Amino acid sequence: MSITVRVPAKVNVQLAVGAARPDGFHDLANVFLAVSLYDEVTATPADELRITCSGPDADQVPLDATNLAARAALALAARRGIPGHVHLHIAKDIPVAGGMAGGSADGAGALLACDALWGTEASREELLDICAELGSDVPFSLIGGAALGTGRGERLAPLEVGGAFHWVFAVADGGLSTPAVYGEFDRLTAGTSVPAPAASPALLDALRTGDATALAGALANDLQPAALSLRPSLAATLAAGTDAGALAGLVSGSGPTTAFLVKDADAAAAVADALLASGTCRTARVATSPAPGATVV
Repeated sequence: MSITVRVPAKVNVQLAVGAARPDGFHDLANVFLAVSLYDEVTATPADELRITCSGPDADQVPLDATNLAARAALALAARRGIPGHVHLHIAKDIPVAGGMAGGSADGAGALLACDALWGTEASREELLDICAELGSDVPFSLIGGAALGTGRGERLAPLEVGGAFHWVFAVADGGLSTPAVYGEFDRLTAGTSVPAPAASPALLDALRTGDATALAGALANDLQPAALSLRPSLAATLAAGTDAGALAGLVSGSGPTTAFLVKDADAAAAVADALLASGTCRTARVATSPAPGATVV
């Protein structure tokens, strides 16, 4: 018997970041949108905890207890007082270390898969509680769709989305460390007054009405200057995408993946082709949103 869970990537259409808190985290107003790039996590009975991985950049995925999928299995097992013995296989399709919550997706996928495999019958609230312990992006990977994350991003309020949005994601060579990007944000904002993060009413309205042009005008990422400081080459990628006709582009989360909102599927194909031809990214992926959260398949 095995259980497979499909879980989506995300894009942050708004990431408003407050000043560093005493605990080292930052208060956020984080508008998540799940997109149709997926990892699949398969849980199979085993005599010990084992992690394997296949797919693009699988060699960059840790296969030890630091993997969020492993941590999710162990957290659920600890709550139930059972051995965390399971073989978790991750079929990667979400870019690794790309600011699209691939690791968080794997954590949510493993949690749902182990819950089904072990018959632990955890409630939605308990699953979300475990997700929040694992990381700020993990709860959204479980629920998908669209949501506003506050606190450090783990407190979620679902958002209404009035239509489909089309995206192109330009995947860079190598990753960017999320802690390093936040550290650079702190350096760049040192000595300034960092406003309290708040969701943009114009952006939330654009999501609700399904207005891609309005959403393009409201996209915002407070971590983008830090990501560009650490990886200046991303500026050329952003220029290539917008020059090719994207409505708007921004760094996805902490990067280095860049996200381009486009008008429709034809525009997505054209922008993806132009990005590849520009030589400013390793690959370009087309996706739509919103997408469902972690789902047993």
